[in-house]
Amino acid sequence: MSKLGWFTIRSLVFLFSGVAAVASHAQTLTTLVTFGGSPTAPYSALVQGTDGNFYGTTVYGGSSSCSMGCGMVFKVTPSGTLTTLHTFCAQRTCADGSNPYAGLVLGTDGNFYGTTALGGAHNSGTVFRITSEGKLTTLYSFCAQANCADSESSSAALIEASDGDFYGTTYGGAHGVGAVFKITPQGKLTTLYSFCAQTSCADGSDPIGGLFRGTDGALYGTTYGGGAYGYGTVFKLSAAGIFTTLHSFDFTDGQNPTASLIQASNGKFYGSTFSGGRALNNCGNGCGSLFAITSTGKFATLDNFDWSNGFEPYSAMIQATDGNLYGTTVDGLSVGTIFNTTLRGSSLTTLSAFNGGLDGIYPFAGLLQATNGTFYGTTAGNGGTSSTVYSLDMGLGPFATFVLASGKVGQTAEILSQGLTGSSSVTFNGVPASSFTVVSDTYMTAVVPSGATIGKVVVTTPTEILTSNVNFRITK
Repeated sequence: MSKLGWFTIRSLVFLFSGVAAVASHAQTLTTLVTFGGSPTAPYSALVQGTDGNFYGTTVYGGSSSCSMGCGMVFKVTPSGTLTTLHTFCAQRTCADGSNPYAGLVLGTDGNFYGTTALGGAHNSGTVFRITSEGKLTTLYSFCAQANCADSESSSAALIEASDGDFYGTTYGGAHGVGAVFKITPQGKLTTLYSFCAQTSCADGSDPIGGLFRGTDGALYGTTYGGGAYGYGTVFKLSAAGIFTTLHSFDFTDGQNPTASLIQASNGKFYGSTFSGGRALNNCGNGCGSLFAITSTGKFATLDNFDWSNGFEPYSAMIQATDGNLYGTTVDGLSVGTIFNTTLRGSSLTTLSAFNGGLDGIYPFAGLLQATNGTFYGTTAGNGGTSSTVYSLDMGLGPFATFVLASGKVGQTAEILSQGLTGSSSVTFNGVPASSFTVVSDTYMTAVVPSGATIGKVVVTTPTEILTSNVNFRITK
């Protein structure tokens, strides 16, 4: 795939001009923010900060140095107050980067980390750090090595691991079709694997989605192309650097996955394909599918999209506090959907359909379930429709979560929620924390106690008991 082709799939939203018939909504969406003017195209999920606000990026908008704007980092409150924190290409020759397709990750140092697809010292993208006040630091400019062997043009959000380093995927690499890399908070980048190292790219090519670190310490992800049939793969990169192709898509089970994987509470990994699958209604190359896969490669198709229930799931699903999987499709039914399904599959339910009006159009980005229990997301818009930030309330209650859901005994765990002021206890799978400190109403820290085992963290506040949405893992 050429560098131009690398971005084609992300530009499809601006080629669409027709709006399908409006379907009735199974749930009511609330539009919190309309960006206004030309679409700014937030393509990645929001992330919750320690202040309880949400942070994200837009591909376009902001600086006029790019034809549609060079993109922005923004903050939005749960009630819908929008603040622009940084406009890209603010520096000469866009040294600070431009066009961030990837979202942000909250680091354990309290800052946010992300990537841009273009700009930087070599106009091939950057890795950056930005504070909640908007101070941006460029950590690395891609394509610093000959033939971009160090990668270029990342489009996927980073993840932080327990070693304090960040991991991601990019285009470029030793064979020009993608790589897995790690980068330290100080900006030292190491390429861990370059795709198409095998004949006919049997190991995959063009990883559009990001990585997920499994409970076994390995990195899991997908590639858009390559594999045994050329339709993409699911892969695993062990902590020791051993690469394994877990599955090659053959069109009947889906093709061209663009989304990252997640590991659910049952230990399996869940993902989606952008197209392919058995249901071909109104979709020339298939409408996409949902799948589950184990760490050893046992694969199962869960559901197929058929336009009436959605078309083209682009971003990663999440597992919500009710145990179900939630996600979005770019198109279908009207002009995009929000759906859920169980971990067993065959239960795909459309929760809401976007109609191209005030509730937005083309939700490329996945969902965030904030610690108040409500879902938040964005729509990309198109040439005649603005981008939006929306919320969807499914009646799920508040919970606690972590900046990083693992740590050693004696280390400090960072906990996000709301109403934390006056909290009286924190337990790790029933064992009281060695100590804890309430920093603000939305953020606290707790020292992992001796004797703690993997399990839920429970915080007792003056008004309720908050249970973590995921297990906290004790590492050695």
